[in-house]
Amino acid sequence: MDLRKIKKLIEMLQESDLNEIEVKEGEESVRINRKKEGIIHTASPTVSKKVSAPENGANLTHESMDSQNYEKIMSPMVGTFYRKPAPDKEPFVEVGQTIKKGETVCIIEAMKMMNQVKSEFDGKIISINIGDGEPVEFGQELISIEKS
Repeated sequence: MDLRKIKKLIEMLQESDLNEIEVKEGEESVRINRKKEGIIHTASPTVSKKVSAPENGANLTHESMDSQNYEKIMSPMVGTFYRKPAPDKEPFVEVGQTIKKGETVCIIEAMKMMNQVKSEFDGKIISINIGDGEPVEFGQELISIEKS
C-alpha cells in the first residue's frame, strides 16, 4: 500500500470522530487505531508487521505549561526516528541545548530514505519524546522546545 494513501488515512482519522480505520486493497490491508496505546497492523500474504506506539512514559505532555512559550516538533511522516546522523556519531541535539530555526534535530527513515527534520523555531530543547530507533507516526510529537 502506498505511503501517501496511509498518510491520507491518518489525516482522515484525525479529522473525524472515528477511533479506527481499516482498509483492504487486494491482498494488503492497513488498520489504524487512534487510541494512545494504538497499534498499526499491516499485512500482506507473506508479511505481517505490528508497530506499537511508545509507552506513556515516553510521551511527555506540557498541558500545564503556557502554550505561547512552548512549541512541538512533530513527525512529518511515518517511519523510524534517529537522533544521530550515523550510529558512531553524536546526536543532533540534546535536552537543554539551544537551537536555531532550520537546524537539523533528527532523522526519520521512511522507505530506506533518510529524511532530515529541521526545527521551525529558535529555542531550548526541553524534551525528546521518542527513543532512538523507535517507530513514529505521522503527526506524533518528537521534540518539545521552549521558545527563546
